[in-house]
Amino acid sequence: MSDLEFDRQFDPAYGEAVPAGENVARLTVNNPSPFTFHGTNSYIVGRDTLAVIDPGPEDEAHFQALLAAIGGRPVSHIFVSHTHADHSPLTARLKEATGAIVAAEGPHRAARALHIGEINPLDASSDTEFRPDIRLRDGEIVDIGEWAIEAIATPGHTANHMAFALKDSGLLFSADHVMAWATSIVAPPDGAMADFMASLDRLAARDERRYLPGHGGPVDRPQKFVRALRTHRKMREAAILDRIRKGDRTIPDMVREIYRDTDPRLFGAAGLSVLAHLEDLVARGLVVTDGPPAIDGIYSPA
Repeated sequence: MSDLEFDRQFDPAYGEAVPAGENVARLTVNNPSPFTFHGTNSYIVGRDTLAVIDPGPEDEAHFQALLAAIGGRPVSHIFVSHTHADHSPLTARLKEATGAIVAAEGPHRAARALHIGEINPLDASSDTEFRPDIRLRDGEIVDIGEWAIEAIATPGHTANHMAFALKDSGLLFSADHVMAWATSIVAPPDGAMADFMASLDRLAARDERRYLPGHGGPVDRPQKFVRALRTHRKMREAAILDRIRKGDRTIPDMVREIYRDTDPRLFGAAGLSVLAHLEDLVARGLVVTDGPPAIDGIYSPA
């Protein structure tokens, strides 16, 4: 069994810079939804020369709150974890206002090529206009003296997802890969379950003591939480295999049984998560389907 316990106690304190660590502040956008929880977290790192992590969506009140928290201090870098529309679009305005260098893994891209006739259901939520000034490599460290931030490639939620470790602080900005309030959505073709699980293993092997995620409150004892999250995903995989062995052949049938206690507004996302698992199961030879794995595919035991 998984001992995964979610923490949904969180005060977004919209418009306020809330201390989140030594010389680290969190500002939360007022964009609550079933997918963003209370809203997207932006972080400001530093005392004299600053970095901003994930400016957020186009939101005037949040832009003004960021500028107020920056307080005229120089911003050397803007780090962007990934290119979903609740994390990266405000980057351009903040860059123009501060002159900061934008650093990220790269532009938005899918984890795999689209199948013939396939339409990406997540196009509308992707920031396809985003272009960083610097494309960060896995393990690359941006060090300005006052602070140093390490880029950690964590694909899975998106192909270009990165976490950022604040060196010598015990803090890791985990964005949407690991969150205390819920599991991350892994939705093909933007994301890939095999990548997501491998990225969990990478983070579990590190020694940070606290994660500051893209939504909700901090993750304490993160190695234990990540191990439980991995077990939770393996249990979901087992549940999918069980439904197929019991005769379910379509993703909607599986979703109705596996997610029976879930908000129906999330059934579409749940279906994409099941598809992500099925892509991995087909690749591993545990499930067969009539053509490439697809949301409307027919699935059978191998």
